[in-house]
Formats: sequence, C-alpha cells, structure tokens
Amino acid sequence: MFGSEALAPLRERNFRLLWFGQAVSAVGDSLVTIALAFATLSVAHSASALGLVLAVSTVAQMVALPLGGVWSDRLPRQLVMLTSDGVRAAVHSVMAVLLITGHAQLWQLVVQAVLYGFAGGFFMPAAGGLVPQTVSAQRLQQANALMGLSRSITQVGGPAVAGVLVAVFGPGWVFAIDAATFVVSAVSLALIRAPRVSGSARSSFWRELKDGLEAVTSRTWYLLNLGAHALWNFGFAAFLVLGPIVAKQHLGGASAWGLISAALGAGAVLGGLIALRIKPSRPLVLANLAGIPSALQLIALAVPLPTVAIMALCVFGWAGLTLLNEVWFATVPQLIPADVLARATSFDWLLSIIAMPIGFAVSGPVADHIGIQPTLVAAAAIMVVPLLLIVLVPGVRSVRRTPDGLIVAGAPTA
Repeated sequence: MFGSEALAPLRERNFRLLWFGQAVSAVGDSLVTIALAFATLSVAHSASALGLVLAVSTVAQMVALPLGGVWSDRLPRQLVMLTSDGVRAAVHSVMAVLLITGHAQLWQLVVQAVLYGFAGGFFMPAAGGLVPQTVSAQRLQQANALMGLSRSITQVGGPAVAGVLVAVFGPGWVFAIDAATFVVSAVSLALIRAPRVSGSARSSFWRELKDGLEAVTSRTWYLLNLGAHALWNFGFAAFLVLGPIVAKQHLGGASAWGLISAALGAGAVLGGLIALRIKPSRPLVLANLAGIPSALQLIALAVPLPTVAIMALCVFGWAGLTLLNEVWFATVPQLIPADVLARATSFDWLLSIIAMPIGFAVSGPVADHIGIQPTLVAAAAIMVVPLLLIVLVPGVRSVRRTPDGLIVAGAPTA
C-alpha cells in the first residue's frame, strides 16, 4: 500500500517527531468532541447550552487566528504550538477533574470552550508554518498526506470508541485522555530542532498583521483560491444541515445518515492514500478539479438516491476534497515567503471557518422557502462553479512542479 517514497518524510527526524505527536493528539481530538457534547448535556440538559459551548469555542478560535498568525511568524513555531498544547492540556485536565468529581457547571464548560478555542487559533497557523520547516520541499505533499491520514483514520473509529468510553466511564475520563495526548504532542514538539525563519525586521503588531494581509491580497492566485474554497465550505453546509432531514424522510432515519457520515471518513482515508502516491505537474489545477466531485453528494441527496449510492459518492467526493487539501498545503509554503506563511495561513483558516457557519445559518431558511431539493442543487453549483472558473486563471495555471519536484509560480505575484 505504501511505497518507500510515500513514507520518505518519516526518515527525517523533525517530521517524524511532529507526525508522531500530532497522530497521538488526533486520537484525543476524535474522542473529546463526543465527550464535550454529553458533558454539556449532562450538566445543562439543554440543546441551547450545547450550541452556546460550541459557538463560543468557534468565536474564540476566529478571534485568535490572526493573532496566532502574527506570533507564529515572530516566534519559533513549535514553541507557539507547544504553548497551545500546554494550555489545552491544562484546561482539559481541570475539566476532567470537575466532571469526574461531579462539580462541573455550565459556566465552566463555557470558559473551557473559550480557552480551548483561543489556544487552537494559535496552533493552526503555527502548524501550517512548521510542517515545511521539518521536511524537504520535495516531500511536503507526502508529509501533509501522512498528517492527514492519521487524522482521518482516528475520525473513522474515534467517535464510536468515545461513545463507549462515555457510556462506561463518563465524559470526564475522555477529557483526561485528551489532556494526556496534548502532553505527548508537547513533548514531541519540544524535541524538534527546526531552523529559525529569517525575514524582515520586526515591527509593530498591527504592521505585521497588515503585512500578512498584503501577502494574501498581493497574490491573485492565492486570494482567488481562498475565495473559491470558502464558497465550497459555504455550499457544503447545506449537505450537513439538510442531510439528516432527507435521511429521516426518505432513507430510513439516523442509521442511514450515520452510514453516510462514515463514508466521508472512508473517503478521507482514500484521498490521503492517493495524495501519498501522486505528484501533479499542475498542482493547483488538479487540486481544484479534485474538489468538484464532492458536489455530487448534494445532487445524490437531492434526488435522493439510495443510501448505498450516496455513500459511494461520499467516498469519491471526500477523497477528492482530501486530495485538494493535501496538494494545497504542499503548494502554498513553496510559493509564499516563510516569514509571512503563518499569517497567510491564518487568513486561510479564518475564511474557511467563517464560511461554513454562514452556510449553516442560510441553508435552513432557504430550504424552508424554496424546498430542500432546489437548495441542495443551488449549493452544489456554489461549490462547483468557482472551482471550475479558477483553473482558467493564468496565475493558477502557471503554478507548476519542476523536474526536481519543487513547485514554482509563473510570476511572483500572479
């Protein structure tokens, strides 16, 4: 399944440490989402309370992302990630004690959600900048694929395991496990000896934030891709909002939706395996075209096709999306200067995170007004059209892979 080239990034010590720590941390991440939901419901007995906890975590993450981008370009990125892991380990350790001892209250869950989300907002741009520092540029796509595979595999089985752990031991012990995985991640990060990123002299925080924004807006290919990918997230929200309704009305209920959701995880694993084995000569062209098949999931749901057919299209579509992501995150670090990479990555994450909640908010009312089927078809078009148009942009088409495996742009700002 894995050739020697696919696993080549693991021969490099810094990346091997990073991958191991993040793979262990991914296990905890896959467990704690379920534990958080049941912890909140056990304390507050309210869906509104759960919505509040999830919302404040997302808002905190959004606020932190641009801040994290600046500091991740100022400081050693593994230090930013290590600090984030330390904060999250401490927060979930305290939450574990409160839940296990029966003293947890809703306000405490809200505070932990804010701290957890804020720390995560620092971690994400730092991680986007650190991976290229730990592995050879020619192996960057395989490195990203290996990182993505570890996350995808845990997401397939993690929620089911979490459900059992919560039922048998309670959510507090799952928080304790997650805290321990952050400690493992922090230790692995502390052992990394990545080279410092050199760049322009440090200026004020706001000047550096502005420089990061200019690094995005001055590169047409990057800005257009961010917009297209944000619209993909906006459109795909309709699948997540309306899918359970279609499953309940036409496909037999929750069990069908569970199978469909599991197919997404299987597709992510498949896409990661594909990303390990191919190196496209026109990476941005292939990446954006790979994101198009995921719209077929929405069309299949609009019909609706039988559950098995929808699952097959989910595997196909999500494999394409995963390939898009792995190629994208291997391309960007080779085209954007290292000293502004974390800031540019933070804006990428910020747009993606904002777009989907807006899609969640819009999908339901639109479906109530024009119907589920037209809403799903329109959402599919919103996902597909920008991805098709963007491959026609010269600056996107000019990004290519050289014979020695490096990715270069046709023009510095195109």
